[in-house]
Amino acid sequence: MTGAPEHGIPEPGAPEPGAPEPGASEPGAPEIRGIPLAAALAAWTAAAPAAERACDLPVPELLRRFHPDHRPGGMVTLQAGPSAGAACPAELAVLLLSDSLLDDIDIAGAPIRDADVLVLGGGGAGCVAALTAARAGARVLLATKLRMGDGNTVMAEGGIQAAIGAEDSLQRHFEDTLRAGHFAADRALVAALVGDGPDCIRWLIREGMGFDLGDDRQRMGGTLLRKMPGGATAARLLSYRDFTGLEMMRALREAVLLTPGITVLDRHPALELLTDDRGRCGGAVLQDLGQGRLVLVRAGATLLATGGAGRLHLAGFPTSNHYGATADGLVLAHRAGARLREMDSFQFHPTGIAWPPHLEGALVSEAARAAGARLVNGRGERFVAELAPRDVVAAAMLRELAEGRGVRHDGGTGLFLDTPSLEREQPGILGKRLLTLSHLAHRAGFDPAREPFLVRPTLHYQNGGVVIDPAGRTTLPGLLAAGEVTGGLHGRNRMMGNALLELVAFGRRAGAAAAADARAERPRNLGLNHLAGWRRGLLAAGIGLGRKGPMLFPPYGHVTAEGLLGHAA
Repeated sequence: MTGAPEHGIPEPGAPEPGAPEPGASEPGAPEIRGIPLAAALAAWTAAAPAAERACDLPVPELLRRFHPDHRPGGMVTLQAGPSAGAACPAELAVLLLSDSLLDDIDIAGAPIRDADVLVLGGGGAGCVAALTAARAGARVLLATKLRMGDGNTVMAEGGIQAAIGAEDSLQRHFEDTLRAGHFAADRALVAALVGDGPDCIRWLIREGMGFDLGDDRQRMGGTLLRKMPGGATAARLLSYRDFTGLEMMRALREAVLLTPGITVLDRHPALELLTDDRGRCGGAVLQDLGQGRLVLVRAGATLLATGGAGRLHLAGFPTSNHYGATADGLVLAHRAGARLREMDSFQFHPTGIAWPPHLEGALVSEAARAAGARLVNGRGERFVAELAPRDVVAAAMLRELAEGRGVRHDGGTGLFLDTPSLEREQPGILGKRLLTLSHLAHRAGFDPAREPFLVRPTLHYQNGGVVIDPAGRTTLPGLLAAGEVTGGLHGRNRMMGNALLELVAFGRRAGAAAAADARAERPRNLGLNHLAGWRRGLLAAGIGLGRKGPMLFPPYGHVTAEGLLGHAA
């Protein structure tokens, strides 16, 4: 590996097993618990493939003691707004209780555009919603923060769930989803998701998306390959190699560009929703990043598809999320009057890269564990069923690290993902089915057929979000939502593969409802009508107006929303 010996074969002069790594105990440095790399590699080599060891803690206790959602002092209570009283991470609460970046004077004289349906967000959910609304006859304006397709959808590697197997059923998918989410999900939303599943796959195939085929493709003319996702009772995960989301986004982007009635505005993030004098949402104020000006879009229906909040780095974790995942949709919806739910629940993907530092947080797809790759601690032991629900696997990994059984290397700690044993057991799998994994290893400077990955949990997904009904309508009239910005579908933990299904199922549902709503009476007297009440609420709760939001981009970037508008940062 670049800048260090290959961690599969210690070089001459490397520390003896059990010896501390150079620099691990430098004066003044924080203590890093764990087993030095050389000793851990020796233990892994001796044990590979490691035998399974059952977790000795009941799941509720494991989650309570080690999952980041339960960290001491991590949650606060929202003090204002429609979700006042709800628990929320402190980092997110600061934004949810922020004042607007705008005043009435800021939008005076801004150019105005009109549409039947305004879609905010150009990832998978936004594109599906735009396609559905346009095909229903609506004039659609799709506004993105970055460019169409720049979002978390393209990074969804493992696959999409749908109950299409003869041994599977909609009921099993329904029960698996509820169980994985600790029975906190809205059953009507889950029923809508799983019921739409088979037709969503047919719809994607008609849009031109490719899927992996099983070994019987020559005999039967093509049967979709199904794999077992974590937490499931049947093999229902469909994939395109290990870059399913990228393939999906390719097909959706091409469809949007070829569909009449859709106008795309790249690099136009939303700074505020527009509301009328009856409290109905009627569009949004966009920031044209190219021209440096505000644009008002009036619409019969507005649809949020702005994604999640990973770039807030909750609890200091790295994230797999794209650069624009800064909770904008949550901030705007909450401020305008839409309710939120389960904002104290986030998913930490078990296998984010722990080393090298420049790739920290990048995902090793769950497809690797679905194929049989094992998680191994610094003693050469397996410590959890790799295909247990993600919150259980992540908490078990964090326990190993906290109790000193992780692998210490280069100032950090992680655990092994045993890809060499997987390659030995299934020759060629890394080069044929797990291409993204192999490319990631190449970027890190090692051969995954000879050396294990060093991984640890990374902030991955927002389980909660804006409250919606099965049609995608929020509690704020005129505002709909789809995708990761919404809450209620996953409960307190999301099953892998349900995110890609969600963006198709609820993108279609919300897009159809938005097109229908746009034909009703249009909002009138549009402006920033909700801000006066919002500001009174903040002041009544003892919260000042100094903090502005949304953030738009992480603070370590070169631009902020306040800077774009000329406000003091």
